[in-house]
Amino acid sequence: MLRLLFVGDSMTIGSAGEHTWRHRMWQHLRATYDGPFQIVGPRETLYDKALDAPDSHEYADDVEPAFPRRHLAGWGEGWLHMAPLIGETVRTHRADLLLVSLGLIDLGFYTDAGQTAANAHTFITEARAANPRIAVAVLPVIPNVRADTDTSFAEEVALFNELLAKTVADLDTDRSPLLLASVPEAYDINHDTYDGTHPNASGEHKLAGAFADAMHQAWDLGAPYSA
Repeated sequence: MLRLLFVGDSMTIGSAGEHTWRHRMWQHLRATYDGPFQIVGPRETLYDKALDAPDSHEYADDVEPAFPRRHLAGWGEGWLHMAPLIGETVRTHRADLLLVSLGLIDLGFYTDAGQTAANAHTFITEARAANPRIAVAVLPVIPNVRADTDTSFAEEVALFNELLAKTVADLDTDRSPLLLASVPEAYDINHDTYDGTHPNASGEHKLAGAFADAMHQAWDLGAPYSA
């Protein structure tokens, strides 16, 4: 049984009324993965913008009741916040595979590129302490409106993505494989987000596809993504 944990920020938790890319990935794996799998994690809710709190259970109307809502994602949370949580979460929920999308919040509010990369390193170390055979697929920081309008921030994002790639390459092992997914091809903040940052339906498919295609190519897991 493959036990999969989604880890992320506001783009992963999603907000009330959304499908989330987690749902798109679950649909994809259900259709293409040739073994049993389970979505695990300590949280289940979406973010409620009206309440300014992660208290909503109202996914999009056509999200299947069978969709397992579990995750470790939070609005406004980044590598800085998840590194102290990941060891106990992996241990408690017996996760085998982490799909991680973090970094934008860190760079925007908390840490520079070097500090953020150090927190990513700590995150991986803590996950491995809980499960020495953990597999981790990581998405770089993707295009966003602030990077589109703030040159210095765009440079910090580019530097972090370089440092993240080096961290993944340096720490990758056969026993605990690490994988860096590619920024979704032709990801357009004007087409694939509803506010320049958070994915709409098109963006959700592209985020799920980035992970799915990377895992299929590197690990022969599932199949190439098809929306």
